[in-house]
Amino acid sequence: MDVVFPARCPVCDRAVAPGELICPGCKGEFEVVKEPRCLKCGKHIGDEREEYCKGCRMTVHKFEKGRGVFAYQSVAGSMYRFKYAGRREYARYYGEQIVKKLGTAIERWKPDALVPVPVHAARRRERGYNQAEALAREVGKRMGIPVESRLIKRVKKTLPQKLLDDRERQNNLKKAFKIDRNDVKLKTVIIIDDIYTTGSTIDACAAILKRAGVEKVYFVTVAVGRELA
Repeated sequence: MDVVFPARCPVCDRAVAPGELICPGCKGEFEVVKEPRCLKCGKHIGDEREEYCKGCRMTVHKFEKGRGVFAYQSVAGSMYRFKYAGRREYARYYGEQIVKKLGTAIERWKPDALVPVPVHAARRRERGYNQAEALAREVGKRMGIPVESRLIKRVKKTLPQKLLDDRERQNNLKKAFKIDRNDVKLKTVIIIDDIYTTGSTIDACAAILKRAGVEKVYFVTVAVGRELA
């Protein structure tokens, strides 16, 4: 299949050699989030004297903590193609890097399951897949963690979060999700998504998970945005 339908490099989008996930010359092009990181959301902090980024100091999040692998600015074009241009195969490289860079933290959190952020049914039909679910399945396969892709359902077709300010993001997600199961017997879950910016989406999912009886909620993403100015 790799010969007939070669995968694309997540950096340059050219076809890669069979068995490869990225062009040899493109390795290292994406910027890994640097230390010091926010102890809550994992964003790089400009002031090493602080433990938390400005956003996490101003917001009471519903999740315990989370991490992302890359600085969003360095992967923005790649993430756009992954999400909107049908480059589902990028999930293999992203999943590999999540396990490589964050595998120790994931094991320490001891999740019962990975829960991808759902997309609305209409958007799934448009794209052909849910990028968060593709990521979750790659990470779950590599780490032997079950994926609960139907635990949360998106019942409201929301506006793209990137078009909204902080308050609009929160209002946009009101009643957007629901638990699609009566008996949730999970104590610890990790929410999987492509990008973490303000945390509104993760918080919305974490809130309904905790109302359903989940005790601890963490998150993992491919990328995280900048600290608030």
